[in-house]
Amino acid sequence: MFTPRAFAETDLLWLDRLLARDPFITVLTTGDDGLPELTRLPVLYRREGDQIELRGHWARANPQARRTGPAKVLVDGPHGYVSASWYPDKEAAARVPTWNYAAAELRGQLQPFDDTDALATLVGELGDHFEASVGQAWQFEPHRDDHRRQLRGIVGFRFQVEQVQLKLKLSQNHPDANQQAVIAALEQLQSPHSTELAQWMRRHRDEAAAGS
Repeated sequence: MFTPRAFAETDLLWLDRLLARDPFITVLTTGDDGLPELTRLPVLYRREGDQIELRGHWARANPQARRTGPAKVLVDGPHGYVSASWYPDKEAAARVPTWNYAAAELRGQLQPFDDTDALATLVGELGDHFEASVGQAWQFEPHRDDHRRQLRGIVGFRFQVEQVQLKLKLSQNHPDANQQAVIAALEQLQSPHSTELAQWMRRHRDEAAAGS
């Protein structure tokens, strides 16, 4: 992921925020034909210091379920269009429209597994986590034959992260007046995605100011 120095972030708290916001990731591997292959899927995220692990599963029929070793994971964040007309210094030669966003690229090692007990634990934890996020209480019941039979159709994985690249393109390369103007304009749009992007911009700006 191309990341100019102005937009590079090293604080892993932002990775925590990205995956808390949207744990639906993209797993990238190389296929037998040498071409990229990808799968979109939900994961469980765990970080202890700089030790990071993602866990999830593929459908067994997915060719990616046979991959092991090096892989990449893409994590999405809020994003949106920024109009050059929002800048107070809009007549400056360098002021052009752009797209603000937050994202992460993770590089590491895939470790697939298909042990029934390990799969049951994974599916149970996924269910508990995401059921709680919608206020429901469905549970995977490993003692039920019909539930355990479903495990035959999946392959689990652990993704051990070796490198994190965080990109926060949030107008921080602009004067403070431009940043504030973009935040205000996004808030005035009153759409969920523009409001969220404005919140991320404000938080990043405030934290940078507090740490300076």
